Amino acid sequence: MSDIPLIDLKADPFALFAAWMSDAEKSEPNDPNAMAVATATPDGRPSVRMLLLKGADERGFVFYTNLESRKGRELLANPHAALLFHWKSVRRQIRIEGPVEAVSAAEADAYFASRSRMSRLGAIASDQSRPLADRSTFEERLKAADEKYGDGPIPRPANWSGFRVLPEAIEFWQDRPYRLHDRAVWTRDGNGWNVTRLYP
Repeated sequence: MSDIPLIDLKADPFALFAAWMSDAEKSEPNDPNAMAVATATPDGRPSVRMLLLKGADERGFVFYTNLESRKGRELLANPHAALLFHWKSVRRQIRIEGPVEAVSAAEADAYFASRSRMSRLGAIASDQSRPLADRSTFEERLKAADEKYGDGPIPRPANWSGFRVLPEAIEFWQDRPYRLHDRAVWTRDGNGWNVTRLYP
C-alpha cells in the first residue's frame, strides 16, 4: 500500500535512532535535536517543555539544565522522564521512556565548557523557572557576571548539570498514507531488548 519501507524489527534501537537523527539533520530547518521532555512530581503531576539533546549513545540520552529549575527539581524528586522527537520534514517520531541518572561532573564540565561564552554567563545569571520582576534585573545580573569573569575561565555553577535518560522503552513511528502509520517499540529485557510492531 506504500513504498515507504517498514521499520526493521531486527535493528538495534540505538543504531536506528542514530540513522533517523542523521536523516533529520539533513532535512529539518533548525534544531533537529529538539525534543519534548516530560517530567512529573512525586504525586504524578506532569509538565513538559522543549530541550535540546546533547548526547546519545548506548548508555542513554543526555540533556543539561539548572538543577533548581522546575524540571531539575522534579527529576531529583521523581527520577523518571519521557522524551519525544518529532521531525515533520521526514514524518517521523521517536518516543523514549525511562529512569534518569545524573551525568558525571566531568561530563557536565566538558559540555559547559563547550557552550558559547554568553550561554555560560546566562547559566550563572539565571534563576531558571523562578519569578523575574523585570527583564532588566536579569540583564543586570548578566552584565555583573560578564564583568566578574572578564576574559578568564567561567566555571560551571554547582546547580547546573545534566541528566541521562536510561531507556526502558524506545518507540519509532513512521508516517504512512491514510494514517496507516508504522510503529514499533523496543522494551528493555535485562541486557537485551524485546521488540514488537504496534497497531497504528
